[in-house]
Amino acid sequence: MVANLSGGLESKGHPIGATGLGQIYELVGQLRHENGPRQVEGARIALAENGGGLQGIEEAIACVTILGR
Repeated sequence: MVANLSGGLESKGHPIGATGLGQIYELVGQLRHENGPRQVEGARIALAENGGGLQGIEEAIACVTILGR
């Protein structure tokens, strides 16, 4: 299992609001086999998890996206 081939959200400065879009952009590139040196050979399924907001001390919402080729 491969994770964070682009360096993860921390390497992008973790931009509020653009975090989920950055994840989807990376996953779609993997599924289209367009990610150059970061490409995972034979990528067919991709998963992203993103959480945000605060309620007490925990995240208020979570989103899981699963994409397939």
